[in-house]
Amino acid sequence: MYLFMHRKDLRGYDLRAFDAIRRRGGEGVHLFVVDPALADHQRLESHSGRTFLRALARLVADYNAADRKLHLLYGDPAEIVEALLLAMPIAGFVAQADFTPYALRRDSRLRAACERHGRGYKIYDDALLIDLADFGQFAKRTEPYKVFTPFYRMWLGYMRQCYAPSGTARLADLHTVRKLDSGIENRYRLPADIASRLAAAARMNAHAESPLEQLASFAEASVADYSDRRDDYAVDAGSGLARWLNHGVLSPRIAYETALDRDGAEAWIRQLAWRDFYLMQARQNPDYFAYEHLLDLSGLSDAYFDAWAEGRTGIPVIDAAMMQLRETGELPNRLRMITAMFLTKNLRCPFTKGEAYFRHMLADYDNTLNRGGWLWSSSLGYDASPYFRIMNPVTQSITHNPSGSYIRRWLPQLAHLPDKTIHQPTPEAIVDLKRSRALAIEAYRGILRPSVGQAVPPEE
Repeated sequence: MYLFMHRKDLRGYDLRAFDAIRRRGGEGVHLFVVDPALADHQRLESHSGRTFLRALARLVADYNAADRKLHLLYGDPAEIVEALLLAMPIAGFVAQADFTPYALRRDSRLRAACERHGRGYKIYDDALLIDLADFGQFAKRTEPYKVFTPFYRMWLGYMRQCYAPSGTARLADLHTVRKLDSGIENRYRLPADIASRLAAAARMNAHAESPLEQLASFAEASVADYSDRRDDYAVDAGSGLARWLNHGVLSPRIAYETALDRDGAEAWIRQLAWRDFYLMQARQNPDYFAYEHLLDLSGLSDAYFDAWAEGRTGIPVIDAAMMQLRETGELPNRLRMITAMFLTKNLRCPFTKGEAYFRHMLADYDNTLNRGGWLWSSSLGYDASPYFRIMNPVTQSITHNPSGSYIRRWLPQLAHLPDKTIHQPTPEAIVDLKRSRALAIEAYRGILRPSVGQAVPPEE
């Protein structure tokens, strides 16, 4: 008997672990643990928490449809796994790898529990499209890529020559244990409020496209136009699939294979490569989750953070974007960059404040990918935006939505303004864009200590 624990792989198909389990045979306990350290009340009330519940509800539905059993428990994962090892004849533990700081601490405890009781421990790193060890051999290098463009060129070559297609094992091919030790089931039962929220999420799913249907619709109708329209944030031409990819409801391999032969899909596939680039950093850059501890950010301040979060900066596109995010959990990628750079540069606020805010607000939140975006905007990490690159939100607004329709939608109090005026800072703007840009360059030059003599380009 084996124990398989779902984490960020909330689907019943295309898991390398499932392929291995099918080959080996035998029955197993399939488990998801709602971890209070990750799913507290505040998180479950947020946009990101509601997406998590919808993802978990889809997984439960997949198991039910296959007439297989998924056990849902609540508590500390290591404690629960150790209790199961003691109560049941489990030979080994199987799960997907995760590399956030909390996940590494959790998995260290899980491994220790397995070792204490002489049980096997097997982890599959199944989140990327590339196998990192194999990719390193293909690229003939031991150091990780620190710049995206050469990484992407090698990634394309690897995907053409070495890509391992999606797996074929499905839940119906596996044999799941239906009954757990009754003491464990009672001790770690889902709290009533979480069970109720999960049931509500299932009802919501019943009236929505499945992630696979959403992928098919996007590939058929929209992927060809993605390159031309992705920055038109007034219509948001994105796929909307990130939330399902980030929770593992949608397989990245299925997403890649579906888009691969579509005309004009290159730009969207490039986004899958960016995803791999950030996931690679979490595994191979030891500083990825530690920059705030390695650099002196004491010269930065959160004095303007609340105004930014509440959409009260007086910069129309910033305030409109923050209103959309707060009300819907959605924010097109171009606006994520603009708002993040405005907070970290013009308002000189530590990136960790914005990163934490997006954790709750983004419906498609992922720890690793969210951090990657914030590191880029604050000029930290691999291939980050240069410290002197500071997007001018007014210029960005005029460029990508010249009619101002986006601002009018989210800030109706400005709807009466003419197109040329609506993008401009209001009299109540909390910073002067030109002066705040100069102060940001000075501040980040000191934080990063770049080479002397680096030219500073004009505003974007």
